[in-house]
Amino acid sequence: MKDKLPNNGLYAITPDSLDSSALYSKVEQALIGGIALLQYRDKTNSAEERLERANTLHTLCLGYGVPLIINDDSTLALACKAEGVHLGQSDGSVQNARELLGEHAIVGVTCHHNVSLAITAQEQGADYVAFGRFFNSGTKPGTPLANIDTLNNAKKNINLPIVAIGGIMRSNASPIIEAGANFVAVVEGVFAKPDTRQACQAFSKLF
Repeated sequence: MKDKLPNNGLYAITPDSLDSSALYSKVEQALIGGIALLQYRDKTNSAEERLERANTLHTLCLGYGVPLIINDDSTLALACKAEGVHLGQSDGSVQNARELLGEHAIVGVTCHHNVSLAITAQEQGADYVAFGRFFNSGTKPGTPLANIDTLNNAKKNINLPIVAIGGIMRSNASPIIEAGANFVAVVEGVFAKPDTRQACQAFSKLF
């Protein structure tokens, strides 16, 4: 259901670098730590392995009442009964995802640093939009493109929840949240930390 999309909080995104056992352990620590959303992002494993992991992650998420979002793959989201899908600009339309997953699925869209893309996503029926990268990161390398002005402009032009992504750490997240980001999406800032639960709790306190 769309009403499963929380108002705000930490949006944890899984890294490619963990084996299954470590992934499940870290994700459970993140769930205990109070994350609002979990995105399963996997660019390396086989389709069979991705489905197995997605099913296990969804079971974990259900236990904590946290929506699972699948990155880039509406078919996988359907197969594991995830709450939603996150679409890049080349991952198909919001309409197609909605037709496959149903009207209550959460559908998010990457908009880089372009508010016009977010306006289009809103018109197409997206449930949230994501801007980034705000800082340099391993997941989204290169020069940071989005900034506080991006958020200010977005808040004036769209009525959807906003996700900020790209190099966000506990130390630099506050100005982004204060500027209107409903969620901060984090990979290394939680999953690369020795204590994932503590890292997630620290982020969650910012909200």
